[in-house]
Amino acid sequence: MPINSEEPRSADLPRGVHRVNVLGVGISALDLAASIAAVGDAIENRKKGYICVTGVHGVSEAQSDPEFRKILNAAFLCTPDGMPMVWMGKLGGFRDMDRVYGPDLMLEVFRWSQNRACRHFLFGGAPGVAESLKASMESRFPGVQIPGCYTPPFRPLNESEENVLQDLVSDTKPDILWVGLSTPKQERFMADYLGKLDVTLMIGVGAAFDFHTGRVRQAPKWMQRSGLEWFFRLYQEPKRLWRRYLRNNPLFLGRVFLQLTRLRKYRLEE
Repeated sequence: MPINSEEPRSADLPRGVHRVNVLGVGISALDLAASIAAVGDAIENRKKGYICVTGVHGVSEAQSDPEFRKILNAAFLCTPDGMPMVWMGKLGGFRDMDRVYGPDLMLEVFRWSQNRACRHFLFGGAPGVAESLKASMESRFPGVQIPGCYTPPFRPLNESEENVLQDLVSDTKPDILWVGLSTPKQERFMADYLGKLDVTLMIGVGAAFDFHTGRVRQAPKWMQRSGLEWFFRLYQEPKRLWRRYLRNNPLFLGRVFLQLTRLRKYRLEE
């Protein structure tokens, strides 16, 4: 087994899905098609869990936050959202591993659910974004079922808001709850609320809500595939993102060098 890979964690992971150890975070060694198959199996067999789409930002956040690292490693899937995750997987021997980008995962899951009894709930975004996304998805994928939306405040839910969300989810009975917040906020939410909400899967897709409603432009495909999407997003939102990218990216490269040269061992904890 290559130095940065692990056997499947336990029976709660999709069968046959290995993980790549990226600085102590277990990234699922799969591609988009395998991710859709895992989602379909979880929905059809009621395997409760949450899915994190994880790139350099998430892995970097986990370096200084052990609790967040545990959240990522407890996920049903932790998909390779960024190309550096894919490159690490290929170095580890997983030649078929490919990027599972949050916005693409969302579209393909909706496409998969068009003619199935799968219900969706949209949680996140600025006021009006979830409703706009609902309309967009219903137009793009006729037949999809999106019975509920909820726009949370930009802070943790209070008891009253939590009760409202629980009642909405109970009434609408979704199979998938899409979480459109930011990392690490959305991952913490999913870990905290998985046991509180009557839903099978929670999937955190970050900026996908804004991308699919046209509020934010996506990087060209060539930039996505070459690992330069961060540069495009930095150009769009320099005030918000400059600290994230200009600090995290060099640190990530340095840490990866230490891992690959075995100068430092990053333990993959359960």
